Amino acid sequence: MTRTNISPRLLVVDDEPAVLKIVERFAGERGFHVTTRSGGAEAIAYIPAFRPDVAIVDLQMPDVGGLDVLRAIRNVEPECQVILMTGNPTVETAIEAVRLGALDYVTKPIDFARLDRLLSTVREGIERRERLMAVEMDVAERVEFHGMVGRSAVMQQLFDAIRRLAPHVRTVLVTGETGTGKELVAKALHNLGPRRARRYVTVNCSAVVENLFESELFGHVRGAFTGATETKVGLFEHADGGTLFLDEAGELPLTLQPKLLRAVELGDVQRVGSLESRHVDVHVIAATNRDLLAEAGLGRFRPDLFYRLSIIEVHLVPLRERREDIPYLTAQFLKELAARLERPITGVSAAAERLLQEAPWPGNIRELKNVIERACILGDSRILGEREIQNAMAPSRSGASAAIGVRSSPAVDLLRRATAQKEEIERALREVAGNKNAAAKLLGVSRRTLYRWLDRLNIE
Repeated sequence: MTRTNISPRLLVVDDEPAVLKIVERFAGERGFHVTTRSGGAEAIAYIPAFRPDVAIVDLQMPDVGGLDVLRAIRNVEPECQVILMTGNPTVETAIEAVRLGALDYVTKPIDFARLDRLLSTVREGIERRERLMAVEMDVAERVEFHGMVGRSAVMQQLFDAIRRLAPHVRTVLVTGETGTGKELVAKALHNLGPRRARRYVTVNCSAVVENLFESELFGHVRGAFTGATETKVGLFEHADGGTLFLDEAGELPLTLQPKLLRAVELGDVQRVGSLESRHVDVHVIAATNRDLLAEAGLGRFRPDLFYRLSIIEVHLVPLRERREDIPYLTAQFLKELAARLERPITGVSAAAERLLQEAPWPGNIRELKNVIERACILGDSRILGEREIQNAMAPSRSGASAAIGVRSSPAVDLLRRATAQKEEIERALREVAGNKNAAAKLLGVSRRTLYRWLDRLNIE
């Protein structure tokens, strides 16, 4: 249930009364409902009743430290955004805090300009969380449609078009970039049409060897060519009465296109090696990421076949032109992955969502899904953070963060330095075949220092 227009709940935990008082006043003036606790144990006991939206926690307290409070918050309220206060940030605590999903560090004495920015970020995150909490209802009503997810105007228009077309069309051309979901459109047209109970047969036109293509589509008789030891029914006949989906239709061999045109237009198919034609009743849906009209102009696709396939054309826009759908797609993928991986993955952080929103997504929905899946597999927190998403993105996009203005933080910077240090140590160990004395000399440190690094960075 969402809490729109209700002040976000902020829990402040510190053993210094002066800090509690000044942060309570500062956050209260910014619209937060603030509760303070003077120790870690007291805060942990209060978390289940208060269920904060955000917590500002001192890292070092006499009874229970801030990392233990962070773990307790993650167990009870995994979507709570946690900001740690510390006078002495270290690599070890940065690694653990980021792994547990902390939003950031604020160093003491408190930098209120930075804290103000963080609280603004948290408020954005709470609004984002409320949008995501509404996804389940939206998916049931308007967002999810036969495996496709989209609340944007272009997707709603697409869903309406599929509903109108499915009962009537016999031939459809589905166009769009790779990864936009063309096969889902084809399946929806079949499942909403009069042939939903009949066969739906898929042909990947880019995966069939050219000299076997005719046999695959139309079949052959025994002895038609070397290796044809028995008669084979082609996919057109196999789909008789149902739907044939030609995926990547732009890859169809030019020599085969006249025979395909006859099959689509008249329903006549002729097995390789046979003198007889057979009649089939097949609805044909073709999909391509190419401009077939341009291909026809270049002599790589028959114009008459293009015009026959494109009697009705359904075009899918790329993900970059409907970015408002990214949170809904992300939520859907997370729901599916949480069930498949049997892990309590509940969402993404505000910084991670900004990264997903600003990425170029040349691979469209397929690329987004792959990134989310890698992040879920490689991460171990309930909330996927900026680090998990960045690590899950393709290596070719390693320089994209600067280009798209990804914001960093002291905790993330410390983590990156630790990661670089770990890679340098592991590289040195590989160069000396695991000899620690030689590795220490190569790195210019003592053997004791090297052992401390190995233990701190968990290097085997």
